[in-house]
Amino acid sequence: MNRQISLIGAPTDIGAGARGASMGPEALRVAGIGPTLQAHGLEVLDRGNLAGPANPWLPPVDGYRHLAEVVAWNLAVHAAVHAELQLGRLPILLGGDHCLAIGSISAVARHCREAGKKLRVLWLDAHADFNTSVLTPSGNIHGMPVACLCGHGPRELVEIGGQVPALNPKAVRQIGIRSVDAGEKRFVHEVGLEVFDMRYIDEMGMRHTMELALATLDDKTHLHVSFDVDFLDPDIAPGVGTTVPGGPTYREAQLCMEMIADSGRLASLDVMELNPALDVRNKTAELAVDLIESLFGKSTLMRA
Repeated sequence: MNRQISLIGAPTDIGAGARGASMGPEALRVAGIGPTLQAHGLEVLDRGNLAGPANPWLPPVDGYRHLAEVVAWNLAVHAAVHAELQLGRLPILLGGDHCLAIGSISAVARHCREAGKKLRVLWLDAHADFNTSVLTPSGNIHGMPVACLCGHGPRELVEIGGQVPALNPKAVRQIGIRSVDAGEKRFVHEVGLEVFDMRYIDEMGMRHTMELALATLDDKTHLHVSFDVDFLDPDIAPGVGTTVPGGPTYREAQLCMEMIADSGRLASLDVMELNPALDVRNKTAELAVDLIESLFGKSTLMRA
């Protein structure tokens, strides 16, 4: 695994339905994400926060809320993430709401094309985020990033990475899903997204789920993890705007992260939707940092 880490803050809630995710990057810093990773012998550079338009908090237009502002933020994210990858570093995007994954993952996909690598995306989330302007009940673009990356969305977003689609649906593994809108369900099925929902995890266990999600990775594969904090059960992680009961427990989440770490393939990371305005004494940020630490190799015992 790359030991040179770059932290990139994206302080906006432009794609969300609740205000507050704009404070996520600072909450993760307060919870010690930089020093925690440094303690594992990683070289950590905090690049500070990206700048972008303020949230005008307007109703949707033609099925999208704040499209122009979402595009501006994602262009900034795309440029920043791609620059770190070109420098041979491992970017961690500190969100911000999950619409920013469009910029982040399109940059990773572009880097993979340039470097001749395959891409695998693990989407850890309570939601499939596969809505479109026609299917969306809200117009909030944080419910659309996977669809946009797979080529289903407004031209300004689907073209950010220079190739449409930026992402083949076959490269995605969704884990922890438990809330999918009615029309979105049909669409997910039609495009053949591989989804390990909570029923699957309940029946088969997190270990089996992660073995399948990480199968066939090799040294030519770039592994990107897009971690929406609402992936976690709200009992342990209340600080998100879109809580859905019945998510992974602390131990299940730890096992998920530890198995990703064991693969040795992690090459980029998004940490999204942390909302300190809805948190309790920053406990969700602290839990997120704890899990990220496991993603970078923290384990109880030395592993051979």
